[in-house]
Amino acid sequence: MTAAAAATAERAPAIETHALTRRFGHVTAVREVDLAVRRGSIFGLLGPNGSGKSTLIRMLCGLLGPSEGSARLLGIDVARRPEDVKPRIGYMSQRFSLYEELSALENLTFFGRAYGLRGARLRERIDAAVALTGLGSYAAREAGLLSGGWKQRLALACALLHEPEVLFLDEPTAGIDPVARRSLWNLLFRLAGQGKTLFVTTHYMDEAERCDHVAYIYSSRLLVNGTPSALKALPDVTPPGTRRLEVSGGGSPTALLVHLKGAPGVVEATIFGESVHLLVRDETPDEAVLRALPEGLRAGAGARRIAPSLEDVFVTMTRRAQEAEAPARP
Repeated sequence: MTAAAAATAERAPAIETHALTRRFGHVTAVREVDLAVRRGSIFGLLGPNGSGKSTLIRMLCGLLGPSEGSARLLGIDVARRPEDVKPRIGYMSQRFSLYEELSALENLTFFGRAYGLRGARLRERIDAAVALTGLGSYAAREAGLLSGGWKQRLALACALLHEPEVLFLDEPTAGIDPVARRSLWNLLFRLAGQGKTLFVTTHYMDEAERCDHVAYIYSSRLLVNGTPSALKALPDVTPPGTRRLEVSGGGSPTALLVHLKGAPGVVEATIFGESVHLLVRDETPDEAVLRALPEGLRAGAGARRIAPSLEDVFVTMTRRAQEAEAPARP
C-alpha cells in the first residue's frame, strides 16, 4: 500500500453502513441503518430492549449476514469477508461470560491462547492487559469471587489481549456501582486516546453524554445520529415558540409536578432529580408558571431556563416515532 493509500485508509470511517437491514421471516429487526463511526472515537448506541441493537452489533461483527445493505469495518466488507474482520475486533458482553471457576490469570491465559497467542508474546499481552486494567492484585482470585466492577475489568482485559482495533461493548457498566462505572469509563477514554474505536451500547444518559457521537435506535429504525450537542439542538426537541425551564425548591418534586403538569402554557413536565423540567410556550412568563403552584409551594420555588438533555432528545424522538406508527396500527 502506498503512503497516499494508507493515509486515505486512516481517514476512512472505522465502521460504515449503508441501508443495513436484517429480517427474520416477516420481522424486520434492523431497517436501513446508515452509520459512519470515526476511527479513535467513542460511539454510543442507545435504544430500548428489542429495538435492534444486538442484531446490529452481530452484523457488524460478521456473526450475522445482512438481508440487504452493506457494512464495512476498517475498509473490509463484513458480509463478504467476516473471517478477516474477527481478528481485528474485540467484544465485551453485558453479562459476565468468562469462566468463574478459573482465576483471573487463568481466564486471561485461556483466552489469549484462543486468540492464537503463545509463549513470550502471550505473557507480554497478559502483562499489558493486567497493567491497563489494574488487575494485578486480583490475578490469582477466582473470577466468580470478583465484584461486578472487577469482573468487567477482567472481561475488558480478555477482549483486549489480541490488540483489536475496534472494540464492541454491550452495556459494559450494567449492574455495577457508580464508582466502578466511572473507573471503567476512565479506561475507555484511555483506549480511545490510544486510537482504538469503541462502539458502546448503554441505557445511561450520563454515559451517552461521554460519547463523541450518539445514535438512537427504536423499533428497528435509527431515529437520530449525531454529536450530543447537535442532537440537543434539533428543532423537534425544543420546537419553535417554546423553551425549557427547571422549577425547583418549595417542596418535593412530586408535589411540584402535580401542580405544574396541567399549568397554563406547560406542554410537558417531568421530574429530573430534585427538580421538575418543563417545556413551556414562550408567551407564558416564568411567573405565570409559578403561579400555578399553591402558595405554600410557590414561596420557595424558582424557575430558570435550561438546555435540553439527551433524555429529552430520546423521549421526543420516541414520541414522534410512536405518533407516526399510530395510523398503521389496527
